[in-house]
Amino acid sequence: MIDDWRRDRIGSALRGENPTVLRRLSAGFAVIGDVQFLPGYSVLLTDDPRVERLSDLPRDRRLAFLSDMDHLGEAVERAARRTDPAFRRVNLEILGNTDGFLHAHIWPRFAWEPTDLVVSPVWHYPRDRWADEEYALSPRHDPLRAAIGEELDRLRSMN
Repeated sequence: MIDDWRRDRIGSALRGENPTVLRRLSAGFAVIGDVQFLPGYSVLLTDDPRVERLSDLPRDRRLAFLSDMDHLGEAVERAARRTDPAFRRVNLEILGNTDGFLHAHIWPRFAWEPTDLVVSPVWHYPRDRWADEEYALSPRHDPLRAAIGEELDRLRSMN
């Protein structure tokens, strides 16, 4: 089945079968989000599917995950700023309420968002934004994917 990778996002990334992977980072995988109603939405996945929370990691791996989160956040910020002049900021979240593995959400935020939502957590967006095919990740997002990947490469070369 074409979406089998969705049932095992980390395992499929480890096997090279997850099509959303942007880059392998030191403690996880930078992936572009399945939905793009906020263009550039990305996720940092842990590289160990048994890890449920940040505190499950030993200190050095915990710091590496947080450093990867910082790099992905900055890469999304740079790419979004370059591709949309209405870019405002990036929100970073580690929630873990739905998926039982450690991951961090990287949400770009824009001035064109509805007034009542631009000041709210992204989770307040209507459910139709999450399921509407108009916002689903598709080949039209390839330039944005490439821009985020390029920024990740730039940041890696600076370290």
